[in-house]
Amino acid sequence: MLVREVMSSPAITVRRTDPVRQAIRSLHGHDITAAPVTDDADHLVGVVSELDLLRGEFEPDPRASLRPVGPSAGPPPRRVMEVMTREIVTVTETTDVTKAIALMVGKRIKSLPVVRGDRIVGMLSRRDLMAMLARSDERLRTDVIAALREHYPFGPSWDVAVRDGVAQLSGPPHEHADHIADVLARTVPGIVRVRHLR
Repeated sequence: MLVREVMSSPAITVRRTDPVRQAIRSLHGHDITAAPVTDDADHLVGVVSELDLLRGEFEPDPRASLRPVGPSAGPPPRRVMEVMTREIVTVTETTDVTKAIALMVGKRIKSLPVVRGDRIVGMLSRRDLMAMLARSDERLRTDVIAALREHYPFGPSWDVAVRDGVAQLSGPPHEHADHIADVLARTVPGIVRVRHLR
């Protein structure tokens, strides 16, 4: 499965000169956990997450401690550029989802900007991946049948069942046709494996 089949598009972006509170409202309002940060020419210059935006926004509550609360270390960050992450990890629309997941795990990040050349075309988040896997087996079955009919209308007829994201295709054995059906079924977002039953 490719990133373009799972990503959220268009990406919600923030500018590096945006006030922190404006970026907080943008992420909260769009129910996202991170956003690409752009400069005035719309070039990707960073990523800002909820955790980045929380930095310095709260002071200790004096009711939580018996000791007096000391003065603040300084004013909270005012602009996105002060808190954003500058080390950017990106993927393209044609990146395999398994590679994107490996990047998320290895880099301990929740979201990846999706780029086409120097343009931001989407965002891939763990939530996008979870939504894909949460699709019902019945919906996946319908989509597998539709993919087979649309892209292989003159192929053999398969009985299709889906259980926990695993597509089970049964019908007369035919090595070439089975291979094509296998590839088509795997393109359906949410299908994690394909098995041929005899």
